[in-house]
Amino acid sequence: MKIIRPRSNVFISLLAVFIAVVTILPIVFVFIISFSSEESIVKRGYSFIPEEFSLEAYKYLMSSMDIIGKSFLLSIFIMIVGTTLSLWLISTMAFVISRRDFRLQKLYMLLIIIPMFFSGGLVASYVVNTQLLNLKNNVLALILPGACSSWYILVMRTYFKNQIPEELLDAARTDGATTFRLFMQIVLPLSKPIMVTVGIFEAFAYWNSWYYAMLYISQNHSELYPLQYVLYSIQKSVEFVSHNDRISGTVVRHTPTESFRMAIVVIITIPVLIAYPLLQKYLEKGIMAGGLKG
Repeated sequence: MKIIRPRSNVFISLLAVFIAVVTILPIVFVFIISFSSEESIVKRGYSFIPEEFSLEAYKYLMSSMDIIGKSFLLSIFIMIVGTTLSLWLISTMAFVISRRDFRLQKLYMLLIIIPMFFSGGLVASYVVNTQLLNLKNNVLALILPGACSSWYILVMRTYFKNQIPEELLDAARTDGATTFRLFMQIVLPLSKPIMVTVGIFEAFAYWNSWYYAMLYISQNHSELYPLQYVLYSIQKSVEFVSHNDRISGTVVRHTPTESFRMAIVVIITIPVLIAYPLLQKYLEKGIMAGGLKG
């Protein structure tokens, strides 16, 4: 075992501290700007020490709290259901194509890899989702289009091949275990790191999603707008009012455009900042194991 020299250890520690500071600094910067007054931002630009602190951006958010509250609960529902469905679809497909005795393994691998390089395009996907699958103005339109990922299937397949002992599966088959029981009682309990890793990325993808709402949800079904799309719409409204205020000469501080944008970023990133430290150990294990050559 190679021992790290004290000087090298100090250098590595300082480098790690520097990287941590560089990573955290933008988050702190955004947080400070969200509490800055619009006048100080217009006058001095973005600054770590603004001339005047203000809660106007958050007051704008609070004025729409009834709409934001409903969209927040809807986003939580979409994230939970979508992540659960994604993990089920991805893990079952990955397990099937990871088995050496599966005869159609090469065909399924080809069908999974092709969409990673060649896509039907926006028009084709829109027609299929709205005309064939009837995913229009319903909550399934916000869940199903992003429910399965070719990339995560390959990552999870690699994990299953490298981290699940084949001898253990053979022993279970000898004892009479069916494929479904083998998957549920042996494979899934041993796959917690990769399941948590993929689940985190899928959950964040659903949490940050607003594009599907713009495509598949019309204005007369605004109760189906997720949080991200509601915040995006409010931001656009604030920018429109701010633009017209400047043209008409109205006082700028009534429309906190820049600080409001940063306040939205703060609201969006709060779940990420809470979840990542709690699940970090599983995330690291899953990324390392799922990235091994299989």
